Amino acid sequence: MPTTPILTSNNDHQGGTNSINDPVLVDMKPYPLPIPWSKTALIMIDMQADFLNEGGFGEALGNDVSQLRKAIPPCQALLEAARNCGLTILHTREGHRPDLSDLHPHKRHRPGSRRPTIGQPGPFGRILVRGEPGHDIISDLYPLPTETVIDKPGKGSFYATDLECILRAQNITTLLVCGVTTEVCVHTTVREANDRGYHCIVIEDACASYTPHFHDVAIEMVWKQGGLFGSVTDSTSLIQAMMKKQPTKKKDEEDAPEPEPASKKARQT
Repeated sequence: MPTTPILTSNNDHQGGTNSINDPVLVDMKPYPLPIPWSKTALIMIDMQADFLNEGGFGEALGNDVSQLRKAIPPCQALLEAARNCGLTILHTREGHRPDLSDLHPHKRHRPGSRRPTIGQPGPFGRILVRGEPGHDIISDLYPLPTETVIDKPGKGSFYATDLECILRAQNITTLLVCGVTTEVCVHTTVREANDRGYHCIVIEDACASYTPHFHDVAIEMVWKQGGLFGSVTDSTSLIQAMMKKQPTKKKDEEDAPEPEPASKKARQT
């Protein structure tokens, strides 16, 4: 895999402070397309400790977590670039209420399986329970306070969440999708988004599966038949496209008046 470039900038990295507005043609499958940056969001799917860390839920199910961890460096580079460019950034976490009232029996018990199940104690707290360390996003990709975190009880990011409301409010039409696992939560989210009219661009090397063959097939399914569910690119191509545009402040921020110094406000009270 080629080395993923980091988009560097002297601007603040607080997400949403800068923007690039002109579409740039990006190399992707099944054909190159422009990306309307001002209407584009990066969504990072389920980069959680229970799935990615050694000893977590994923490994307890018999999976090789090193396969998932290959996606971390490309995701880090993408996250840094998106922050520098002021893109809307969203993170998702799959998990359930502490009382498990939103966990249906089939998902909880997985008939025939004797392995750990959701809600049971694990090395990172109760497995996939909101508020537990294992449910949280790994430190390498931890969200900034300005970035939206979507807590979802299912595989898809739209099911039983306010994601669509947030995207509509931000006038988002294009989603840059990365995360884990490619064939489950990433693919389900892409299919949900496609049905809702969003153009999904899946970043191939920033997604991963415990089973590499599943990843390969899932990626091919996205772009085959003229882009059945969306488009596919890689982190290097995407970041290089971002680097062609110089970040500029959003107009509403340019027009905003300078805040009064705290000392002046104090004198007026």
